[in-house]
Amino acid sequence: MQILPYGSWPSPLDARLAAAHDGRPEYVGFVGDEVWWTAPRPAEGGRRTLVRRRADGAEESVLPAPWNVRSRVLEYGGQPWAGALHEGRPLVVFAHFADQRLYVWRPGGEPRPLTPLSPMGGGLRWAEPQLLLDRGEVWCVLEEFTGDGPTDVRRVLAAVPLDGSAAGDRTAVRELTDDRRRFVTGARISPDGRRAAWLAWDHPRMPWDGTDVVVAGIGADGALDDARVVAGGPEESVAQVDWSADGRLLYTSDRSGWWNVYRDHEPVCPREEEFGGPLWKLGHRWFAPLPGGLLAVVHGRGAAALGVLDPESGEVVDVAGPWTEFASTLAVHGERVVAVGASPRSAYEVVELDTRTGRARVIGAPHDDTVDPAYYPEPQLRTFTGPDGRDVHAHVYPPHNPGCVAPGAELPPYVIRAHGGPTDRSPLVLDLETAYFTSRGIGVAEVDYGGSSGYGREYRDRLREQWGVVDVEDCAAVALALAEEGTADRDRLAIRGGSAGGWTAAVSLTGAGVYACGTIVYPVLDLAAWATGGTHDFESRYLDTLVGPLDEVPARYAERSPVEHADRIRVPFLLLQGLDDVICPPAQAERLLARIAGRGVPHAYLAFEGEGHGFRRAETMVRALEAELSLYAQVFGLRPPGIPTLELTR
Repeated sequence: MQILPYGSWPSPLDARLAAAHDGRPEYVGFVGDEVWWTAPRPAEGGRRTLVRRRADGAEESVLPAPWNVRSRVLEYGGQPWAGALHEGRPLVVFAHFADQRLYVWRPGGEPRPLTPLSPMGGGLRWAEPQLLLDRGEVWCVLEEFTGDGPTDVRRVLAAVPLDGSAAGDRTAVRELTDDRRRFVTGARISPDGRRAAWLAWDHPRMPWDGTDVVVAGIGADGALDDARVVAGGPEESVAQVDWSADGRLLYTSDRSGWWNVYRDHEPVCPREEEFGGPLWKLGHRWFAPLPGGLLAVVHGRGAAALGVLDPESGEVVDVAGPWTEFASTLAVHGERVVAVGASPRSAYEVVELDTRTGRARVIGAPHDDTVDPAYYPEPQLRTFTGPDGRDVHAHVYPPHNPGCVAPGAELPPYVIRAHGGPTDRSPLVLDLETAYFTSRGIGVAEVDYGGSSGYGREYRDRLREQWGVVDVEDCAAVALALAEEGTADRDRLAIRGGSAGGWTAAVSLTGAGVYACGTIVYPVLDLAAWATGGTHDFESRYLDTLVGPLDEVPARYAERSPVEHADRIRVPFLLLQGLDDVICPPAQAERLLARIAGRGVPHAYLAFEGEGHGFRRAETMVRALEAELSLYAQVFGLRPPGIPTLELTR
């Protein structure tokens, strides 16, 4: 056992290894009896491939580079593929990221376009495709840009012919709905094929504020008729809708204060826990109906388990296994359920549950311990006390290295991590980026500040008009509590966040001196600019609830924006930005840099070509992670071996 100062412990977990394991399987589905999903490829330019698990258990990537199975609908994307057996062979439809066209593909052939290129730069975009082979169509959500502005856009449900006749002819796409609703999800078709149900909402609501459940009939000609709202509303968030095997309407609503499952408008398992979540991507699934009437569900309070719900008794039987967190993707085929699960000791992997036996097993993307698991951090689930006595939930990861301890009474440095969203939460899973720091002797605390999902609507609503206040206070409360109890060094606290978390980090650095430095990643920094055409359509009115309507409280936008208070930032910081980011554009970062220039504050700005909102390329992630560690090393007086020195300018 070596005795070395915190932050200088040697670790086998380098930045390249952490980057190689970034991302997770998504969008599981069945093609016949086979399980398919999308998977990240950080070393291949950050693309996502489509993976097929054959009946014999063999796993293969079916679409080589440069094919990138990823939709840009809402910019965050959504379900990008669908598949079925046709004449005994797989037939797959997918959205290709580069041009956003829908393609059809069969094994042994080349993908063939089904949709045209857009005359507008934003593209025709497609999500949640569903194959209707009997009609010769793919039903999906169409997002169509009508002008050059980010909000010049319309969204409808549409039917794309499978024969390729729309590949060069936009008029061959059959629109199923009009565009009076700003946002729609993909239609779920009833078992008898006579009805369709989907969600719709409008600005300024976000889907976790309020959505409507719309039901329509499907005519013999494939047209939708008599569309009507049957549930939901401005203050009721319905996160998912579907049909039971016997044709009853199913949906997940938070009308009770928690996202619970309803069948024909009656709750089937009323609990103070979540059976749904924030709809950041079209195609999220927290429940899936089984043929016999049971439901596969992803549910929990904070972390999410996989279980089987009996709507008749209201009982839930959870899957036995090591997984403590399941993602919002589910697929069902007969009695088989496929999901994506992880734990603090394993990354996300594809899990199959046989509901007849209750047995669950890993069938795809199995976790691989590329380093000794003894170097993984051990999370502590904590609830801290914030201002006004409110609870603040967090995962605390103390420094951990099997070969090292710190000398004497030295206290470790800690990084407080604010998740993005801000309507999101930190999953309880193995994250090699976290282990990258903890294995070197730097603690990490992930804060589910007020506004986070997973703890009911009241907890989520704490952030209404309080963004930049409650999130900042809650992160500071955790940081100071760790210092006061002797867990962390009060003089060596840092804050780090990306997207909305980048906002929280930046606002925190303009505050009352809790942190010695910070890492700000693709952030929001200028509220007024962001609210007036400075972001994409989906979040263009988000600030109405997070801060308040701009025309009513303009002073609040200036009071809270870090660009307006650059003179208050007096500690070193690292700013990381993707140059292709349309959600938090580089202009936000550049405005802050212009106002910090010449003030003598040590800082670094790393901007990455080809990266958008969320880094995907291995080389980007390596550079960003090593730069972040170098910042902490310089500010905290650490000596991590083998890390390039980040040049700080003043």
